[in-house]
Amino acid sequence: MRALAILFVALALVGCSKNDGGSSTTTSAPPANASKLTVTSTAFADQGVIPRQFSCDGDNVSPPLAWSGIPANAAELTLTVEDPDAPNGTFVHWVLYGISPGIASLGTGPTGEGTNGQNSFDKKGYGGPCPPKGSQHRYIFTLSALSKATNLPEGATAAQLRAASPADSVLGQGKLTGIYGR
Repeated sequence: MRALAILFVALALVGCSKNDGGSSTTTSAPPANASKLTVTSTAFADQGVIPRQFSCDGDNVSPPLAWSGIPANAAELTLTVEDPDAPNGTFVHWVLYGISPGIASLGTGPTGEGTNGQNSFDKKGYGGPCPPKGSQHRYIFTLSALSKATNLPEGATAAQLRAASPADSVLGQGKLTGIYGR
């Protein structure tokens, strides 16, 4: 029975450790003159606890998000959610791109805005926080405003988004960090 429990824990750790090439940011660092975007959620404050309903222990739906400060000349917005505390490197929970710069928020759950990429769960769309039991991780929501469209097909990975979003195309960027533990 103990061997079975150890095997289960090992499989759980492997499941939460897959990454897409291991960077904690999905876009290159923005240029120094890039605008600072503000990203917020009515569900949790920056550095606050992400409510259970937005995790694998709850409804596993994306939290509501809002932002401001988008430059007038932005062509596209991109959003990623990454866990830099995963045992084997950054774990990608959401890749969303092709968001219209005229959109200022996303509601809870699937919204129909933008194009979903592939997360580290090998699924398209949002996969909520799901750290190994007994640990607490950070989940970094990064919104970038780009000067040109990425033109990525559905299912692109965070690495592909990084390649399609070079630093010189980042007009602005903002982050919201949530904490979740089990």
